[in-house]
Amino acid sequence: MTNKKYKIKEIFYSIQGEGYHAGRPAIFIRFSGCNLWNGKEQGRDKAICKFCDTDFVGTDGQNGGVYTANQLVNKILNISSDFNCRFLVFTGGEPLLQFDNELLKSLKENELYVAMETNGTLKAIKGIDWLTVSPKSGANFMQKSGDEIKIVYPQDNLDPVKYLNLNFKHFYLQPKDDFNQKENIAKTLEYCLAHPKWRLSMQLHKILGVD
Repeated sequence: MTNKKYKIKEIFYSIQGEGYHAGRPAIFIRFSGCNLWNGKEQGRDKAICKFCDTDFVGTDGQNGGVYTANQLVNKILNISSDFNCRFLVFTGGEPLLQFDNELLKSLKENELYVAMETNGTLKAIKGIDWLTVSPKSGANFMQKSGDEIKIVYPQDNLDPVKYLNLNFKHFYLQPKDDFNQKENIAKTLEYCLAHPKWRLSMQLHKILGVD
């Protein structure tokens, strides 16, 4: 392995709260950094993605740090063994800013299932087991295929119709979690009922009050 370093905000065991795998136990590996917002509140108003609800700044979270590929895989394997879980979710921030073929190869050699959540502004590398793409209004959209597309709804100037013919197996709308949450839920439910190719995704982990 090379000496490339990966900046990791946190690694933790919980349930997947969103999309197709909602309710499934998983090990989450959150990369530090994003290309749509710097993660600092004073920059939120000028960000492309203004509604992010995740802290992805720095490496100070649970099991966070700067890892080589070998160190990161070993850390994941230890947690996998502790909880008897081989389902991984790589997220961020934007994981594709750091995730690469070397890391994927080592994970697959250890028979780990690799899922990823990306904003779709970068092309995903081949071999990821489950790819969730969540496009953001105003961002350059590059990854137009995957296992599921999950759109936070509503977003200004983002019409779900333009994504319907893309190469995804599952189509989800997820109510935007902001000060208009109750209204956003109603709008999302109404849209899904009127356009049944779209399924409703709720943030189950928030409803249950777990990380």
